[in-house]
Amino acid sequence: MAWRNMMSYFSLPDFRGIFQGRVRQAGMGTHTIKSHGAKLARDHMHDWLILLLLVVIEVILYVIHPFYRFVGKDMMTDLKYPLKENTVPVWTVPLYAVLLPVAVFLLVYIRRKDVYDLHHSILGLLFSVLITAVITDAIKNAVGRPRPDFFWRCFPDGKDLYDRWGNVICHGKGSDVKEGHKSFPSGHTSWSFAGLGFLSLYLSGKIKAFDRKGHVAKLCIVFLPLLAASLVAISRIDDYWHHWQDVFAGGLLGLVVATFCYAQFFPPPYTDEGWGPYAYFQALEESRSNTNAGQSMNALDLQPVNAHVVSQQGRQNGDDFASLEELESGRM
Repeated sequence: MAWRNMMSYFSLPDFRGIFQGRVRQAGMGTHTIKSHGAKLARDHMHDWLILLLLVVIEVILYVIHPFYRFVGKDMMTDLKYPLKENTVPVWTVPLYAVLLPVAVFLLVYIRRKDVYDLHHSILGLLFSVLITAVITDAIKNAVGRPRPDFFWRCFPDGKDLYDRWGNVICHGKGSDVKEGHKSFPSGHTSWSFAGLGFLSLYLSGKIKAFDRKGHVAKLCIVFLPLLAASLVAISRIDDYWHHWQDVFAGGLLGLVVATFCYAQFFPPPYTDEGWGPYAYFQALEESRSNTNAGQSMNALDLQPVNAHVVSQQGRQNGDDFASLEELESGRM
């Protein structure tokens, strides 16, 4: 019965209006990629160039070596967890954290034909993910915290070796040792919350989750991306690639950056205008201003025309009156 009630809720016209009626209610035409896309891209050219710069910085941070923190023998007690494969491979992170939200944005665009919403949602998402990635890797390299499986990365044969100061002398594979010093914070977690957290905010605005009507089913949709990000975070602990503090910090970092990036382009989801980007409402105001200005100009243009018509009619009436006077005086 509860499931049937929830499905009936999803069939309500108001819920379908999320993707259909908002633009029509605003009383404004659609803004498509063809009509407004090129101008919008030119206006935000600097933003896209900054994104490219963030990509370059992220590549550099990934290549350079992290700080090799002192790891003594007495510290190995917490670093002897087994070396396992990733439950969530690295290559899948951009798929669910970037491509999945973009697919949702495209579906909304197909229904609403609002290029402002499409452009700003994609731009905000990319900023959220890339800023998070740069901050995450910068902190990783600066901290150099060993992973829980560091012992087996450093000593794959199980024979540990230390120098005279008690620091490890690793004889494992160089790339494994390098990766073993990148525990804090969790990159999988920060990326997941940056991308899926942004998607959660986007959906909460589109479906008016905070419209004070008490439809809890909307919250289920909002929490779904956050649940997926949380499961990814838990997998990092289960795989012994991260300590719980790494995951907590990564999730908090990604969610905070996602919130700031979303707020750059969209009103808060709990407001009446939370369903659309700021740029759309600015375009709406400009359109109304142009319409009002055009109507004023038309009114001014009509006044001389009306005056001319009245004068012509007056002259015609005056000629008629003159003819009557001439008839009465006998001149005609």
